[in-house]
Amino acid sequence: MSVTPTNIEHEVKTVDIVVSKGDEAGNVTYANPIFFKLSGYTQAELLEQPHSLLRHPDMPKLIFKFLWDTIKTGKDIKAFVKNLCKDRGFYWVLAHVRVAKNPDGSFRNYVSTRRGMSAGARAIIEPLYKQLLEAENIGGMEASLPILETFLKEHGGSLDTFNETMQKIQKS
Repeated sequence: MSVTPTNIEHEVKTVDIVVSKGDEAGNVTYANPIFFKLSGYTQAELLEQPHSLLRHPDMPKLIFKFLWDTIKTGKDIKAFVKNLCKDRGFYWVLAHVRVAKNPDGSFRNYVSTRRGMSAGARAIIEPLYKQLLEAENIGGMEASLPILETFLKEHGGSLDTFNETMQKIQKS
């Protein structure tokens, strides 16, 4: 089912820390009250549902592929995400996703903490994501990857230093 988003933006305040946890399949197993408030969903509507329920159509597939490829190796990732709310509005965040492990080292869950995106970062990331989406619409993720790599290089980074580059952009 395709959802047509609106241009209604929900503010993520500087004090807000949006938290969710997910299982290995990406289903929401926990979310804090700020997450429910921003998304507009109730616990009953969101828990045990895939995080992708909040995927805004403006988000390039490549960003989520890179995110999942990274966390499945056990590494943390920081990525800018535009989420779709129940009312079809949206909000922007810088998500820090990491793997939580049990004392025996086995997988416990994925934990995502998110903070609001800076205005400077948005001025940089929004045009990039638009460009990545346009490339994906023509040639799939294979077409958008070189664009992302060039962008990272222009910002003094690479795929290997993605997190540091995103953190630097957030401070823009």
